[in-house]
Amino acid sequence: MAYWLVKSDPDTYGLADLERDRRTRWDGVANPVAVKHIRGIAAGDAVLVYHTGAEKAVVGLGRAASAGAPDPKNPKLAVFDLEFVRRVPKPVTLVALKADAAFAAFDLVRLPRLSVMPVPAPLWKKLLALAGDRG
Repeated sequence: MAYWLVKSDPDTYGLADLERDRRTRWDGVANPVAVKHIRGIAAGDAVLVYHTGAEKAVVGLGRAASAGAPDPKNPKLAVFDLEFVRRVPKPVTLVALKADAAFAAFDLVRLPRLSVMPVPAPLWKKLLALAGDRG
């Protein structure tokens, strides 16, 4: 199993929407690096949901319900299905991550425009600990 982070604008489609819908098609990603990452997602992979905008924080957990695949509307892009798992007990802000040297090389800190990214296993565990999530 791999670990991923997806960014979402809560004013457009946030964790509350995913919680209500239980499952959604994750699409609309055009950045070539993010598209490449989506193509690497496998069904069952764990996903952190991060809110952009004013919040700028990891707010929940999801699971890839399907592998990344070409977008039927535009085969140059990619999509996957995302299921809601749970909210994290304590959101983990970007400010907190930037203040922690362990996250200095993490794409969320280094590449602020990237909307889908892998999360190395040690950082995944640390993020869950910061969020007070014991899995």
